[in-house]
Amino acid sequence: MIAAEQFRRIAFWSIELTEPEFERARRGTIERAFRQGSYICHRGDRLDTWIGVVEGLLKLGTISETGKDVTLAGLRAGGWFGEGSVLKDEPRQYDLAVLRDTRLAMMNRATFLWLFENSVGFNRFLVRQLNERLGQFIALVEYDRTLNATARLARSIAWLFNPVLYPQGDNYLEISQEEIGLLSGISRPAANEALKALEARGLIKLERMGIAIQDLSGLLRQ
Repeated sequence: MIAAEQFRRIAFWSIELTEPEFERARRGTIERAFRQGSYICHRGDRLDTWIGVVEGLLKLGTISETGKDVTLAGLRAGGWFGEGSVLKDEPRQYDLAVLRDTRLAMMNRATFLWLFENSVGFNRFLVRQLNERLGQFIALVEYDRTLNATARLARSIAWLFNPVLYPQGDNYLEISQEEIGLLSGISRPAANEALKALEARGLIKLERMGIAIQDLSGLLRQ
């Protein structure tokens, strides 16, 4: 079982819970480690847990009917996801790939549903979370169809720093150009060129092991 201090650190939303609710949430959550290159689940699998990223990087995506690999979202440390599948008690509608060694917090469905049915604070958080995710996927449809590679990459980076989904995140993310390309659905050379263009515009700063955000709103306007 996760220690109370650790649970507070990895579950930012727990600040809205009462003490009994916090203990119920903590006791219903475990941590698991996954290696780079592995899959948490494939489309059609049942995964009866709500998931938080403790550390690492994940890609949520699917394969189209024509065989195209479609990235839906990147998931970094601090993010929680999968509430829709847990609420609807349905198989996952996406593949979940591990891009680097990752640790996840996994809350069992019974605990999630108890919080959903009993905690006002938890439901406030869920409304914000679901509303933000809806906006994210509406934007995904728009920029996948209308934007060039640089703009798509800019939006993909910006979502990893979304203040609602990642309220505890800072302006720096350890990530490789290959990982950014995978999350944006473009090749590594194209990602490299796009990153240089965004840096030249003063929107990001390229570091040896990652990127630092200089202008988040500017990235979203690309």
